[in-house]
Amino acid sequence: MSLSVNQFLLLYSWFPLVAIFTFMLLIARFFEEFSGKRTFFRFFLLPIIFFGIGIVRYASMLQLHGDTFADLILGIAGIVLLLLSGRMYWLMIIKR
Repeated sequence: MSLSVNQFLLLYSWFPLVAIFTFMLLIARFFEEFSGKRTFFRFFLLPIIFFGIGIVRYASMLQLHGDTFADLILGIAGIVLLLLSGRMYWLMIIKR
């Protein structure tokens, strides 16, 4: 089976996401280590995994839409990332 341009771009887009999420995880870990406040930095691995599952699921299909499972997984990943980012914002900026 050959890899189409769409599949290649979908799979390639996951790597910059992983870099950004890993950077966020490292910031959260650093803040937790030096401030003593719980940031739940290990949960930043969940969006990485969920986005990976969703992107691989879409790349395995020949269409760009219509997969309910992939949409759900990507939505869950976004919600988890939103909650974790909001918590980090709350701890680092507002509660300071």
